[in-house]
Amino acid sequence: MADQKTPSFRPETLAVTHGWNSEDALRSAKPPAFMTATFTYPSAQTAKDVHRAYFDGDGPEAGGALHIYSRLGHPGLDILEARLAAIDGAEAALAYCSGMAAHTAVALAYLRPGEGVVFGRPFYSGVDGLFNEIMPQFGTFAEAYTDGCDEANIWAACERAMARGPVAMLAAESPGNPTAALVDLDLLVAIAGRIEAAQGRRPIVMVDNTLLGPFHQRPIEHGVDLCVTSLTKYCAGHSDLLAGAISGRKDLIDALKLQRLTWGNHLDPYTAWLVTRSLETAPIRIERAMENAKAVAEWLRDHPKVAGVTYLGFAPEGSAKRAVLERQCSAAGSTFSFHLHGGEAEAFRMLDRLKLLKMAVNLGGTNTLICHSASTTHYALTPEARAASGITDGTIRMSVGLEHKDDIIADLAQALEGA
Repeated sequence: MADQKTPSFRPETLAVTHGWNSEDALRSAKPPAFMTATFTYPSAQTAKDVHRAYFDGDGPEAGGALHIYSRLGHPGLDILEARLAAIDGAEAALAYCSGMAAHTAVALAYLRPGEGVVFGRPFYSGVDGLFNEIMPQFGTFAEAYTDGCDEANIWAACERAMARGPVAMLAAESPGNPTAALVDLDLLVAIAGRIEAAQGRRPIVMVDNTLLGPFHQRPIEHGVDLCVTSLTKYCAGHSDLLAGAISGRKDLIDALKLQRLTWGNHLDPYTAWLVTRSLETAPIRIERAMENAKAVAEWLRDHPKVAGVTYLGFAPEGSAKRAVLERQCSAAGSTFSFHLHGGEAEAFRMLDRLKLLKMAVNLGGTNTLICHSASTTHYALTPEARAASGITDGTIRMSVGLEHKDDIIADLAQALEGA
């Protein structure tokens, strides 16, 4: 594959060019899909040398394109992972078969029995369940903070956790799903230092960057160790595939890569090709969606049946959230929630009247998707956990897409008439 040294281009340029050299495939202008399960060797000695290089990191094949069997890696992964690392400003990256596969890989690699994770709510409910239901079966524990812009709130959760055992990980989703709540990443990294001083060991800082993505928030630049992204969402952007990624420090990524060959949760060749292709148009798709979202959010804010809108652009001037938004993010995104006066009955009536907008639980696609959070994406959480995440029975999440903004607003208007 191409030289992996990252040139000094902006992320939008890297999304189109990085990680691919046309000389690698008959001068093809674009990367092909390398549809193979295994790779041949010119000699038995070469086969041994390639395995030695892959597993031991030395020998005559070290530093080359080490392709053995596609579960261990394939050219499509090389291209995509080089591109993702460059876009995120990270030392290395890995691609997985879903966003949850990526989160699970981090948890299994870096949480041990007796250790804890401190995470922020709201978080995608699958990850909340991973921390609170699945990983405790392996002897870990979790504590949650509910205001990622407030040092006292985060530190109180850390103190509760340290009273139970070592804190191995600080985790955040920022903006959070579904309310677009922000976590101050500089603050989170500083608190990792405070934990290190208190317990003699620095926890890994992991951030889920799905809702803004690498073009409008760059966690690695703030000192975050691992950045997880559901590529299913904005990066792929067409609601037609599943993929996830982890980028970050090379030593942490290398350890995850060795585990991935055993877990078998890598991204397959065809999907890797699809994501690589889709990344090229992600910046312009996201820009259009954000333009639409701003108009939709402003219209919803003034509607008498809407109690509140969590759109990031509405963060009050002078607030901690506004300060974090301006320092950490370059845009307000296109996924947010609005809360209806009333509860589930009013929300269901409104949703069932929609004609253009699609009820579905994905986000970041070309079409506008909408759902009732309490009964879908966050159904598995307890009512108390939903309340702590800012989710009411009247909360509706929207991922605004690429339709004309006037058509989106018109559909919402007619639906709200009967709510």
